[in-house]
Amino acid sequence: MVTPQRLPLTARQVRALTQPGRYGDGSRGHGLSLLVKATASGRLSKTWSQRVRVGGRETRIGLGPYPLVTLAEARARALDNAFAARAGRHPVASDVPTFAEAAETVIAQRSEMWRSAATAQTWRRLLERFALPALGGLRVTEVTRAHVYAVLEGCPHRTSRDRLASMVRAVMSWAVGAGFRDDDPTAAALAALPRQAVKTVHHEAIAWCDLADALLRVRGCGARPLLRLAWEMVALTACRTADIRGMTWAEADLDAAVWTIPPDRYKTGRAHRVPLSAGALAVLEQARDLSGTAPRLVFPGSSGTSGMPPNALRRLTARLAVGTVHGLRTAFRSWAADTGVPDPVAEAALGHVVKGVAGAYQRSDLLERRRPVMQAWSDHLLSSASAPPCG
Repeated sequence: MVTPQRLPLTARQVRALTQPGRYGDGSRGHGLSLLVKATASGRLSKTWSQRVRVGGRETRIGLGPYPLVTLAEARARALDNAFAARAGRHPVASDVPTFAEAAETVIAQRSEMWRSAATAQTWRRLLERFALPALGGLRVTEVTRAHVYAVLEGCPHRTSRDRLASMVRAVMSWAVGAGFRDDDPTAAALAALPRQAVKTVHHEAIAWCDLADALLRVRGCGARPLLRLAWEMVALTACRTADIRGMTWAEADLDAAVWTIPPDRYKTGRAHRVPLSAGALAVLEQARDLSGTAPRLVFPGSSGTSGMPPNALRRLTARLAVGTVHGLRTAFRSWAADTGVPDPVAEAALGHVVKGVAGAYQRSDLLERRRPVMQAWSDHLLSSASAPPCG
């Protein structure tokens, strides 16, 4: 809210202001105001902005920080903008990026820090679905709290809404930092939305004692052989589907019976070693017989050169009604608990990072202790006999 002030600001007053708030430049200041606020470091930030009406819509334009931009310079810019708006032109329109352009800039900046190119794809997919239809063509100075509210309200799921809000906030924060505007409307828009109840949805997991029969169903179905082998590899290693789909022959040391997933492919950002049981080695031998070692990927898609579609294993599991692919990891963890496998070994097998003091002292990945565990899991899974009833 602008502090009521009929008289214009003075250079001395601007320099001396320490009380947070927005201070207008008098009744004839062409909408010019100075925003004073405390930063995270406890210092004061002073930023010039101007509220003008363009095409019947009010918008706030950032004019830069004080003292880099003096009072006299801010007034000169405000006067030029007022003339442009009165003539029907958008002030400094050629210099102000659209929301879509700003979003691409933010994605490009952050891509250097992201471990996977898939993160950028996720950003673009979510923004294109919910934000860009309404915000994409607007200049970042034109985006209001009402715009952001409407975009977030149209996102039906709590998790997606929170992720979308963080993306919009990143774009608006960039616009503030670049001097195009002096506020980020995302927090106010998000706070105005009704709270959504959060429901915990667990992955449906098949009981570990039923997995031998489940494997027989997968082996006997009419799916592509490499797809069936990829499903079996997920079950035998308790790895994530993304790890299996991206597995390359260069990562697998068949002589040492170990598969090393590199840091740039693994969820934790660390290399993860997977001991290969006799069953897992047999799967790899079958995959090599089917596709040879020429393809880089162990389990390529139907073309033989590109990767397997992300949902291929999920669709196969759903069609055969054998729980979910991620549920195989849950089944392994339950089996480990029921058969007395120590928690640190079971967690290391799943690739989980142990947090807290225990994690700080746990430097070994327990590879050799995991070998007999994964072999016992393989023996159970590959048993051709019907599993005993769950007790």
